[in-house]
Amino acid sequence: MSQKTDARLGRIVRLLSDNATVIVSGTKIAEEIGTTRSEIWRLIQQLRQLGVDVAGHPATGYQLRTVPDLLLPDVIASLVKHTIFAKHIQHYYKIDSTNSAAMNAASAGAPEGTVFLAEEQTAGRGRGANRWTSARSTGIYCSAILRPVLPPADVLALSLAVGLAVRAAIQEISPGLNPDLKWPNDLLLNDKKFCGILTEMNAEPTRVRHLVVGVGINVNQKDFPADLRDRATSLQLATGTEWSRVELAAALLKSLDREYRALHDGPSARESILKRFAQQSSWVRGREVEVRDFEEKASAQFAGTTDGLDDRGFLRVRTSAGVRTVLSGTVRSR
Repeated sequence: MSQKTDARLGRIVRLLSDNATVIVSGTKIAEEIGTTRSEIWRLIQQLRQLGVDVAGHPATGYQLRTVPDLLLPDVIASLVKHTIFAKHIQHYYKIDSTNSAAMNAASAGAPEGTVFLAEEQTAGRGRGANRWTSARSTGIYCSAILRPVLPPADVLALSLAVGLAVRAAIQEISPGLNPDLKWPNDLLLNDKKFCGILTEMNAEPTRVRHLVVGVGINVNQKDFPADLRDRATSLQLATGTEWSRVELAAALLKSLDREYRALHDGPSARESILKRFAQQSSWVRGREVEVRDFEEKASAQFAGTTDGLDDRGFLRVRTSAGVRTVLSGTVRSR
């Protein structure tokens, strides 16, 4: 069941954060929020249940002991001003899938730039039939609605640009990190996956009606289920330090905004995306791989050496029978 965040919670956190050195009375908060002191007390209790460390009570006022690392709209919006994502941020403490919610909202006419952020997903999705493990308040689970003026054939380039945006956001915070881009939609550290990208669209033959870009990033996970430990990691496991999800989410949205705007700037934008992706990925050229196609039977697989991207962004693989182009499927290292 989806639990959409009461927008007033974010406004209280923002107010207390802006006045971090003083105790703020319940009366002042009530006036700022436009409600009663008793309602403020109820909302403060709700924040505490969500793990926000708020000191005080109605008689003395309230103060944040620590600024919470929650992806609240009021907090994120103040950090992503002048992007297309600043005005329509929705936050959930628990949701089945941010991508599913975003696709439904897009079909209902939600504006471009609407962002869905969640602390936890109960049915997070990856490519194909894969699930995405979404532990509470340890990762970034984010989906954004876009309405690009593009033919469906060009959407892959946009998906690759999202990978570049994630990589740039991480390097903005930790310049020494060098995430690897695995075609078409994963990011790796130490050969383990920490980020997945899922792009879904609604389109006519010649134009995209809308698409949703979903990004799942393992940020502060300290462990994974036994079946994932050998192939999954998090930024905290890879670096040994805890990351601010708020800082990273804001960097991601700003980086995605830059890539998206650049894609509309001219015909050379797609060439730039493909070139940069190839430069920043160890998987695009010279990697021994096995490919299994989603669209064919499980036995339909082949092996070869990656041989660059074609002019649409699809992966070329040189096999004993010649060069094949991977249009969909799973690519694994041999």
